[in-house]
Amino acid sequence: MRTTVREVMTTRVVAVRKNATFKDIATLLTEYRISAFPVLDDEGKVIGVVSEADLLSKEALVPAMGVQAARLGRMAGSPNHDEFAKAAGVTAADLMTRPPVVVTPDEPVTSAARLMRQGRVKRLPVVGEKGQLVGIVSRADVLSVYSRPDSEIQREITKNVIQNEFLADPDHFTVTVSDGIVTLEGYPETAARGRRIVAEAWHVEGVVSVRDRLTYPEER
Repeated sequence: MRTTVREVMTTRVVAVRKNATFKDIATLLTEYRISAFPVLDDEGKVIGVVSEADLLSKEALVPAMGVQAARLGRMAGSPNHDEFAKAAGVTAADLMTRPPVVVTPDEPVTSAARLMRQGRVKRLPVVGEKGQLVGIVSRADVLSVYSRPDSEIQREITKNVIQNEFLADPDHFTVTVSDGIVTLEGYPETAARGRRIVAEAWHVEGVVSVRDRLTYPEER
């Protein structure tokens, strides 16, 4: 079982067009109490993400550096050019971060989690084949897979992993699951097979940890 982004994403998404003004964005951030919006072009494609941090750069960066420094910073080739260009922006297209980190509906939730971690973001726009916005997935949505019942996890490891994937006799193993923590006991035919079963159990959806209590035969 692999939960996809489509199964956990939210389809009612608040987004802004590329020509939305600073004031419009600030008002929406306050109204909806969220920290970022996808930015769409005229065809509804996601072209960036504008966040509270992007707006704060205008409030903090330019006044702190001074008007003259800001002018110098905005010059092409300046080490601070990108930051000052964003701070000087007045529309979503000016302020947004690009390219956006996005995910597609049929990708596994684990892919979304990896992208969030790598991009250090709290939510991802979900896009269709042509880049159009179809939903949004948050950290809470991704973590929802850990609410999977222990009985389902136990059944998948016993049936799908041990019996079907590794063609091992499930009667030779005891699989217990408590709060997503899997304990594997039993007697694998070989040490290599036992280690592979343990490794595969880690990939079962909803598993928090795997405790290896297998009794391994001596390797020769």
